[in-house]
Amino acid sequence: MATNFAWCETAYVTLSFQSGTDIEFRAITETIDIDGIEKDFESIATIGGGRIVKFTPSPDITVTLEAYPLEVGTASGDTGKGFFDFMNSSSIGGSQPLEIEFSRTRKPVRLAILFTEDTSVTKATDATNAGYKATRFVFVDGYVTSVKPSYTDKVLKYTITVKFPPFDSSGNANFKVESDDGTGTGLSALSAYTSSTKW
Repeated sequence: MATNFAWCETAYVTLSFQSGTDIEFRAITETIDIDGIEKDFESIATIGGGRIVKFTPSPDITVTLEAYPLEVGTASGDTGKGFFDFMNSSSIGGSQPLEIEFSRTRKPVRLAILFTEDTSVTKATDATNAGYKATRFVFVDGYVTSVKPSYTDKVLKYTITVKFPPFDSSGNANFKVESDDGTGTGLSALSAYTSSTKW
């Protein structure tokens, strides 16, 4: 059965440190690009005229966000206001002014991206109710590798890059997708992200 429906205009984008708060960034995010969800191969030509398939390992997954934050980080609460704290693994206090020094420390992050009709949702990690369509991408155990400010178009825009290995050291998945076409019970809420719990 055909349907006249596509995900467009709105989405939820939630970033969280391992053992940290889920921070929602949809209000300042303009674009989302996901690259590297691949299972590629190459074929080797034999002198008998045949081909042997050689599988290549999946590359790292890169998620790029374009956003317009007015602050350098999120001092308190669960509404994202900046990204330099995620890049530098900083826990900044609740008082202004904010100051984040560049650091060699790296702390794993989880990124969830949710598209849904359910307007009761406030974060990409929330559950969706039965009767509503929803699609979610979840990436874990990655790192914010780049926070690039630009004023080329006379507006301060940031390009944020977050990279994730497709599997952990034990071969377990660091990426999953889930959806409900509106006839199921809805998507379950993601558990708190810790060193032992991905989703």
